Amino acid sequence: MKSVAENFGSLVFDDRVMKATLSSSVYQSLKKTIEENEKLETEVANAVAEAMKDWAIENGATHFTHWFQPLTGITAEKHDSFITPSPDGRVLMEFSGKELIKGEPDASSFPSGGLRATFEARGYTAWDPTSYAFIKGKTLCIPTAFCSYGGEALDKKTPLLRSMEALNKQALRVLKLFGNDSVKCVKTSVGPEQEYFLIDKDLYDKRKDLIFTGRTLFGAKAPKGQEMNDHYFGVIKPRVAAYMADLNEELWKLGILAKTQHNEVAPAQHEMAPIYTTTNIATDHNQLTMEIMQKVASKHNLVCLLHEKPFAGVNGSGKHNNWSISTDQGENLLNPGKTPFENAQFLLFLCSVIQAVDDYQDLLRLSVATAGNDHRLGANEAPPAVISIFLGDELTSILESIENDTPYEDAEKQVMKLGVHVLPKFRKDTTDRNRTSPFAFTGNKFEFRMLGSSNSIACANIMLNSSVAESLKQYADILEKADNFQEALHDLIKKTIKEHKRIIFNGNGYDDAWIEEATKQRGLLNLKTTPDAMPELLNKKNVDMLTSHKVFTVPELNSRCEIMLDNYNKTVNIEALTMVDMARKEILPAMEKYSYYLAKSIKNKKEISVSASKYETSTLDKLTKLIDSVDEETDKLDKKIVELGNISDVVEFSKAVKDELLPQMAKLRLSADEAETLTAEEYWPFPTYGKLLFGVR
Repeated sequence: MKSVAENFGSLVFDDRVMKATLSSSVYQSLKKTIEENEKLETEVANAVAEAMKDWAIENGATHFTHWFQPLTGITAEKHDSFITPSPDGRVLMEFSGKELIKGEPDASSFPSGGLRATFEARGYTAWDPTSYAFIKGKTLCIPTAFCSYGGEALDKKTPLLRSMEALNKQALRVLKLFGNDSVKCVKTSVGPEQEYFLIDKDLYDKRKDLIFTGRTLFGAKAPKGQEMNDHYFGVIKPRVAAYMADLNEELWKLGILAKTQHNEVAPAQHEMAPIYTTTNIATDHNQLTMEIMQKVASKHNLVCLLHEKPFAGVNGSGKHNNWSISTDQGENLLNPGKTPFENAQFLLFLCSVIQAVDDYQDLLRLSVATAGNDHRLGANEAPPAVISIFLGDELTSILESIENDTPYEDAEKQVMKLGVHVLPKFRKDTTDRNRTSPFAFTGNKFEFRMLGSSNSIACANIMLNSSVAESLKQYADILEKADNFQEALHDLIKKTIKEHKRIIFNGNGYDDAWIEEATKQRGLLNLKTTPDAMPELLNKKNVDMLTSHKVFTVPELNSRCEIMLDNYNKTVNIEALTMVDMARKEILPAMEKYSYYLAKSIKNKKEISVSASKYETSTLDKLTKLIDSVDEETDKLDKKIVELGNISDVVEFSKAVKDELLPQMAKLRLSADEAETLTAEEYWPFPTYGKLLFGVR
């Protein structure tokens, strides 16, 4: 049996394999392409393709695919075998540099938001050499970008790579001003914590809502939930532990740095956290992680739920996006550092993030906006929809001292001044982390806590990278022209703090008073739902910024706004249709059957001169009224679905979904859930919350 070290990356065409299978010249050329964006020569591509094919076949692969991330939110792949016919009737196993670099999938059926007509089928996948190829099953998977025949980005990877390049370009300008001429590249790194639920597959198969939508549309609260806090970090149950062990093994084979695993707050909820890696690779890895989580679960007769709110009344699942900026020399630019030189540089990069989050709070909010996440944000386990930054007491005090030109005195009585004075060192923030903050500084990185568990992390990091790049561009434009760098730096940091301090909040984000203060006194945005947030993408300031850094084109932005709203509309519409189906075919018949049982019992007792119990008569009376209520609310929901189907404009449709469809769904659920509490368990048509949440032992 292989050790973890031997098994790790065994299915990845990584640097170790490339060194062993490529000639020195080809390897060095490929490394320049990966690390310095050098052009990939044809002969190098052919040599890499040949080595990649031989390695894949040795490891059992028979096919290859260009693995990409269209705007569906999941991954896509079309498999081609390595076989090529031979004149003697046999086959040869071939794979060329041309096949490695470019593929041609059918682009017509993927969401394009008007970028492509249905009859325009051609699309292209282009190899991303910065993300290692890997084997999944019997297929060599080559990470790629996906674009249309006209060059428009039809995926999430292309704009992510563009945003990383935009930040790299502007960060290098700033670092050069600090004398860091040897730095060749600046990259962002991400470690996305992944929350999920595990439930028994036999129970899952009995619930149409879970099958069709990934969440329970009906369900009365179980007698016990998460109020005892006994599941959080509790002993992992044997069946779950076996699942986690298999999951780790599969992830490690693919070079995914699965590090931490534990029980989360809600019953049946768990978390997996990886070690940080470069953002585009982390994005690929997280997409793979979600896929493998679900595949491994089926082997254990479990189902892995990645919906943001699969169960009402208990914590939903998020995906904390831990984000930092580093140079190719290993320097974390968000590390407060130990020397005066590092302090000034750190403070400028810190300010760039503060300004970015304030200026583009709408972009960050819409980057995590989905129908599922709308149920989660603002609940007790998730940050509110209002964006703010948590810095902790120490850093906040330092920024206040700079703003006011007053000495900073820390716990060790060290006075700090910024500007032409010598800067003494200051410690990393020592304040406890704030789990109510959407965007929290945690020592040497920021934790963006608003992402939903099923989200691709690409969208959030595109907006984060791009907005920070814009801040750095503005700083570089000012400082490059300055006659006195130190004085200009001091003035710039002071000005940034003064203009953007409204976004800094270290208190309780769950407090209603904070929402009041944030929106009415500080002027921060409160975009509660996807229909509120998504149109902000086309706000002129956002379009100007994203296009100026060449992260998106105007048509690409228009298409993404339409696609995300359309996805929201379809998601909720499917949920509404499922509710109608379950109410009419399962819930109402079950209520009628139990009511009939009660009525028959009452009648039989009367026939033998026995009085019916108060329980029987009162329950029958309540159920009869609830049957009428469920039937009435179901009819109203059905009519509302039909009515909304006549709306052609995607923005208008989304507003109607938010204001009319969802409230009607809530009314139906209220009546049905009350009926569940009155109906004998053997009559209720699908597993209850108690069974779902506590059914895995």
